[in-house]
Amino acid sequence: MSETKISPLASVDPHAEIGAGVEIGPFAVVEAGAKIGDDSILHPHAVVRYGSTLGKGCVIHPGAVIGGVPQDLKFQGEDSTAVLGDYTTVRECATVNRGTASRGTTVVGSRCLLMAYSHIAHDCILGDQIIIGNATQIAGEVEIDDHAIISGGVLVHQFVRISQHVMIQGGSRVSKDIPPYVLVGRDPLVYCGINIVGLRRREFSNDQIFLINDIYRTLYQRGLNNSDALEIIQLEYVDCYEKNLILDFVRTSKRGIVRGTME
Repeated sequence: MSETKISPLASVDPHAEIGAGVEIGPFAVVEAGAKIGDDSILHPHAVVRYGSTLGKGCVIHPGAVIGGVPQDLKFQGEDSTAVLGDYTTVRECATVNRGTASRGTTVVGSRCLLMAYSHIAHDCILGDQIIIGNATQIAGEVEIDDHAIISGGVLVHQFVRISQHVMIQGGSRVSKDIPPYVLVGRDPLVYCGINIVGLRRREFSNDQIFLINDIYRTLYQRGLNNSDALEIIQLEYVDCYEKNLILDFVRTSKRGIVRGTME
């Protein structure tokens, strides 16, 4: 078992839980009640606040703050948490606020990368292997599913849902839900096709990719409203996980999905 190394210049509360093999650099801060998983690294000036839990192998870079107080005027100091999964990296000056009474927690999954100056607001739920680009701002109670990539400088409105294997172009403003497997961008935000590169990297077969592409052609490019398009997709396409995921996402969207296509 590797040795835990804590700089004498770090501020680590005796009531924090520090795992085996953890490294904590000078001027890092770990507050009471925080939990740091085995083999995690806190670089100088990283801050892990009360109510935070880091999984094993996390890396928190200088100036990043995990578990900051929610930027929500309704917050009254109630107990809440911020949780990072295993092997997640948080780069310089990124912030992950803890939850409010709404959900009680903010969750970032395993093997995620939050780039510099990105912000994850209160009560967000992020899945695994997600990349959040530099200076991207995620508002409160947003849900992002596995393998999504959100490029730099993106603004995401509160309560938005972003499904799995989505790619969002840098500088986009997102106020509608983004269904699975798609690429979106432009201003205003529009559907730009399916995320073929991402799907191939995740070893989707050609048959799966062709089916997904054809389903979205029906949804976006045949001049149909959502109801008619969903009915055709339900009846005309083979029953499979990908089809059912798309149908379920669109049907349950509360904000409505992104509309419009590239000209």
